[in-house]
Amino acid sequence: MRPGNQTWQSDFTHVKLANGQDIEVLNFLDDHSRLLLGCQAHYRVTARIVVADFMKLVTEFGAPCSTLTDNGLVFTARFRKGKNAFEYLLESLGIEQKNSRPNHPQTQGKIERFHQTLKRWLAAQAKPRSIQELQVLLDQFQNLYNTERPHRAVNGQTPRQAYDARPKAKPTKDPIFGPARTRTDRVDNAGKVSLRRAGKQHHIGVGRAHAGKQVFLIIDSRRVMVTDLRSGEILSENQIEPARSYWPKLKAPENSLEL
Repeated sequence: MRPGNQTWQSDFTHVKLANGQDIEVLNFLDDHSRLLLGCQAHYRVTARIVVADFMKLVTEFGAPCSTLTDNGLVFTARFRKGKNAFEYLLESLGIEQKNSRPNHPQTQGKIERFHQTLKRWLAAQAKPRSIQELQVLLDQFQNLYNTERPHRAVNGQTPRQAYDARPKAKPTKDPIFGPARTRTDRVDNAGKVSLRRAGKQHHIGVGRAHAGKQVFLIIDSRRVMVTDLRSGEILSENQIEPARSYWPKLKAPENSLEL
């Protein structure tokens, strides 16, 4: 028996209100049991909304071993050679991120079929006049889908029965230090370098004594190490603090110049 929480698939779809306004509905589906974990209406789905909805589900169901999504910017910034807030969250929790191949929606066939089921059900209801009315309908559908509707893919059980009967997988990756990325930069006159993380600009304190130096940055999920590009000398180590714009040095490394 495959465990629950082995993989959560996620995607969002579009639903029209009675006045024609487009609403985006973000869904999370447990891959093996087909349990509809989350089904939330938003005026616009952003990476931060994905993070917020995902964390609510982690609190309720536990963290999955992996996620599977398409390559939309709310899920990944890998084709822009960066990371977004959702990717940093998964890395910090040790959750493996899987993405479908570009232009290959079949990879996410389960959630694509689910969206068809959801839209057929909504089409049979009165058109919601507001996002709040739509959410009431989505909550009704989620209860019906999970607890009353037998699913052929799980031997005629409801998704809730199938999910509850299975052992639960957990993250298996290292939750502390995820894959590192690197970049080169030059220390400015104030002794800082800048780093964009999850769409937000941060400033890293290196020290005025190093102003003008070319540096090589090694960035993982917890820290930034700034080294002299030529000599390899460690100039600073800085703790990543997403809520702060300035990250001071943790300590003065040995053999570095003091201010």
